[in-house]
Amino acid sequence: MSYSVGQVAGFAGVTVRTLHHYDEIGLLVPGERSTAGHRRYGDPDLDRLQKILFYRELGFPLDEVAALLDDPDADPRAHLRRQHELLTARIEKLQKMAAAVEHAMEARRMGINLTPEERFEVFGDKDPEQYAEEAEQRWGGTEAYAESQRRAATYTKEDWRRIQAQVDDWGERYAALVAAGERPAGEAAMDLAEEHRQHISRYYFDVPYEMHRCFGEMYVSDERFKAFYDSMRPGLAEHLRDAILANADRHTA
Repeated sequence: MSYSVGQVAGFAGVTVRTLHHYDEIGLLVPGERSTAGHRRYGDPDLDRLQKILFYRELGFPLDEVAALLDDPDADPRAHLRRQHELLTARIEKLQKMAAAVEHAMEARRMGINLTPEERFEVFGDKDPEQYAEEAEQRWGGTEAYAESQRRAATYTKEDWRRIQAQVDDWGERYAALVAAGERPAGEAAMDLAEEHRQHISRYYFDVPYEMHRCFGEMYVSDERFKAFYDSMRPGLAEHLRDAILANADRHTA
């Protein structure tokens, strides 16, 4: 069974002019002609067209496509393996692109008016709004959440750079404290726990000591927060939780 150029154009989602061009350059020469001289495409032609369109979708120029398809040493299985490898690489790239767009959307919703490039420049591989949707679901109706949105909407790129630098500096100092074997109830640890509370209060929303206690417990019970703090230094999440509790006790006793 064979098909006309119009039918093949419809099947493949390309123009008749494209098929004519492929024929003219020898990339896809139809296997048959009608008695009137019109192009007729058989199943082998459709199979070759599928391969052409696949490589074109991945950005290969036509001359390279021709070289790939006309390689005398290549067999159909080799083409399939190559296509699978290229598709896997494309999927991974698109997934990363989709994640970047999602992060940008979340940041925009939270009022962080930075471009994706600026966000990566400021935050590196960290995502300050990684749990934005969950935070909105859990605390969206609270005054604290509303206040955090109001403040975030006013911050510039330089503001976010300064905030992140403070977070990084605090993390380095706390990790050094844990490495030195300081007790969570010691003055140095409690002072850093107080600095942690004041940082949130200064830049996002007011954090009373009772709320800070809840945060400390969450940093241990929620695996994601625990992983974040433990990435600074193994055991840091639990150490910080205990320091937060001790600090709250000394200020509310």
